[in-house]
Amino acid sequence: MTLKSYFSCLAVFCMMLVLTFLPSLLWAQPGGGGPDPDPSVPLDGGVSLLVAAGVGYAIKKAHDKRKETKMGTQEEK
Repeated sequence: MTLKSYFSCLAVFCMMLVLTFLPSLLWAQPGGGGPDPDPSVPLDGGVSLLVAAGVGYAIKKAHDKRKETKMGTQEEK
């Protein structure tokens, strides 16, 4: 093992060691007495629109792929 690869392995080991134990050294401030967050999140409007757009895009891609395959088989005949 060369000296350069030894130091690079040592550097990686030290970084992993620091990143492993660093979170235990960090402490967050205690929580305030603010209002409790509302646990129910409405999933309407934007999410429904994104799902519909994703389904439409998938259908278009499938249609284009099928059309491309059909055109390729007709050119071979």
